[in-house]
Formats: sequence, C-alpha cells, structure tokens
Amino acid sequence: MAGLVAAIFLSAQETTIRVDVRLVRLLATVKDNFGNPIGNLKKEEFTVLDNGVPQEIAVFERHTEQPLSVALLVDTSASTAKDFRYQAESVTRFLRALFREGNPKDAVSLYSFNWQVLEHSDFTRNAERLERAVRGMKSEAGTAMYDAIWLAADNLEQRDGRHVMVIVTDGADTVSTKKYRDAVEALHRADSVLYAILVIPITNDAGRNIGGENALTTMTASTGGRMFMPSLGASLNEAFDEILRDLRTQYLIGYYPRNIRPTKDPFHRTDVRVARSGLRVVTRSGYYGDFTDAERPSAEQRGARGTR
Repeated sequence: MAGLVAAIFLSAQETTIRVDVRLVRLLATVKDNFGNPIGNLKKEEFTVLDNGVPQEIAVFERHTEQPLSVALLVDTSASTAKDFRYQAESVTRFLRALFREGNPKDAVSLYSFNWQVLEHSDFTRNAERLERAVRGMKSEAGTAMYDAIWLAADNLEQRDGRHVMVIVTDGADTVSTKKYRDAVEALHRADSVLYAILVIPITNDAGRNIGGENALTTMTASTGGRMFMPSLGASLNEAFDEILRDLRTQYLIGYYPRNIRPTKDPFHRTDVRVARSGLRVVTRSGYYGDFTDAERPSAEQRGARGTR
C-alpha cells in the first residue's frame, strides 16, 4: 500500500511540476522616426508583454546571426506577364546579395503561383539553380496567392533559425482553396515574417485588386514584416535592398511564457516596447500556443472563483 501511495504521489507531483518549455522567439527591427534601423540597443531597454503580462527575456541577440530560411514566392499570373522580366532580374539580384553577405547556412526555397502553386526548389544555397528556375517561369491565368503562402509557411515551420517569406505579386487572389485566415494562421504558426512586394501599377482589364493589397498590408504588419509598392526598375531593386537591411539588423528576443491566464483564444498577443523615446519596434503581433496543466488554475483556484 505504501508503494502504491508513493507511486500516486509521484505521478501527481510529475503532473504538477510540468511546465511549458516552448521558447517564444520574436524577430524585431527597431527604427527611428526617419525609418533608420537602430541596432545598438541593450536587453535591458526592451519590455515584452504576453497577453498583457510582462515576461522575462531569456534570449537576446543584436544583429542576430541565426541562419535564415527564406521562402521566395513569385506571382506568375497572366497579369504579371508583361513586366515579368524586370521582376526576374530583381529577384536574381536579391538572391546573389543574400548569399554573398549573409550567414553561410542561409537557404532559400522558391515557389511560383498562378492557377496552381509550384515548388521549384526546396531550401538550397545553389544560386544558379534558383536563377535558372526564375528565368524558366511561365505566366498563366489565375492567382493562388493564399495557397502559396500557406504551403510555403508549412515548409518553413520545420526549419531551424529565422523564418522569412518574401512574396512578389500584384496582390490579387482569384483561385485559392485556402482563405485569408488560413494564410495568416500558417504564417504565425511558422513564426515567419512576411515581406510583400506589390508591383504596381498592374495594367489589366480588371484593374488593381484593392482587397488583395489590403490583405497583404495586414499580413505583413501582423508578422513584423513590411509592405512595398514600388514601380519597376530601380525602385523594385530598392525594395529588395530594404528587406536585406532589415534582415541584417534584426534582434532576436526569446522568452518562456509565464503567469498567463488561460483564455478561449489560442492566439497570444505580444507587445514589445523599448524605453528609449522616438523609436518604434516592428515585430509580429503574437503566436499560437496552448497552455499546459501547470499554467492552468488548480481545482481549488477554480472553486474559489466559482468556475468549472
């Protein structure tokens, strides 16, 4: 009997001390009022809130050198055909710069999307292979933008290091089976920052898709990325250059969620602030996570509050 009691006690004890060991990682860029990146802040200058509860920063890196996994998505719908050559040139220039100046473990996967989503390359550092794939892309009708984001995010989720998605598109979505909410949730579950390059003006019979533009604006903001709306040529190259500058000045901030009251909403809202005035932090708005038994109120606490 004593052995049975001890086993029951040990089992209960093991359940009680179990904690959520998931490290929440936030990639953040800090900018001044002129949009210049600020990369010299100290850990003590940051405050992190999870569902409004202050958290202790466990991991902090300035100009983090964590390897990048970049999913590059290129719109090859019929509406992009006329100017696709300029987009392809800017994409290949971006790839060369990324591999030339980044971490030797940085890797890129490549997708195109029109009425279907095609994965041209899994994660690789072979720039020539990627460039050949870009040059061989063909334009066809249809735009499965949400499907492309969902698929690329699912593959990013399995990677170590930093997760970034770059999409070059005219902003329309016409044939996706996935919806806007599916794409957003996939990005957050992959801890991925989204950068969108909306190439305008797109000249076609239907005109610009304002709904698609608004969707991309919201997605980039919620993941800590940016939205660019360049014209072709030099300004398109500048958009890619801005993305590279962001990636080189990112802070990595990590914490283990503590003391957070459970809610019905699985999405945790995060807020990162800096003490220095005149600066703003750009990072994702939250993450999806479940509470463990250790984080949930005990039976006594539930009874005291009259909850069930």
